[in-house]
Amino acid sequence: MKNFTIGLNVVLVIAVAVLFYLQFSSGSKDGKVSASGSKAVPQGDFKIAYFEIDSIEAHFDYYKEVSNSIQSKAQENSKQLNQLKQTFADKYQELQRTAQTMTQAELNSKQQELMQMEKTYNSKEQMMNNEMQDESMKKMLDVRQKISDYLKEYNVSKGYAFIVGNNDASIAFYYKDAAYDITADVIKGLNERYKKKN
Repeated sequence: MKNFTIGLNVVLVIAVAVLFYLQFSSGSKDGKVSASGSKAVPQGDFKIAYFEIDSIEAHFDYYKEVSNSIQSKAQENSKQLNQLKQTFADKYQELQRTAQTMTQAELNSKQQELMQMEKTYNSKEQMMNNEMQDESMKKMLDVRQKISDYLKEYNVSKGYAFIVGNNDASIAFYYKDAAYDITADVIKGLNERYKKKN
């Protein structure tokens, strides 16, 4: 559902961008600020290109290398956590077998030891998950940056206004031509509308 919402938002952003382009394309032809203070969008073809993200994931060597590295790290973490879990299970079973022969003090001591082991396991699991998430995010952002850097070079001779990555779940922008950036106009218009309401 979240991916659907993100995809829908991206589609709406593209639609708004196209509408703004069509609205402002009838103004100044050189892309300069018009008399009203709004930036005029450049005239000419408005081209959007896309690429399939799943194809990049399947065939981009650096992506595969990063993905394998993340999977290896996840497997190593899982192995360590399973060892801790097995040690805990062994100690617990041993306590079950020998509990009747222990004094109350020995039993309390063993229960405290098990509680400490469980606490240690939970802390380690949380720490490993956080580290894994941070590392994965950094590596995937690096992959995205490499794609974006390449597309900037690629687009020099192509002239696309936007290049988006597409998959079944969402659409993501990897390149955008600053000539079509209407952020200043939108901020100005929003602020003017807000001041009128107040």
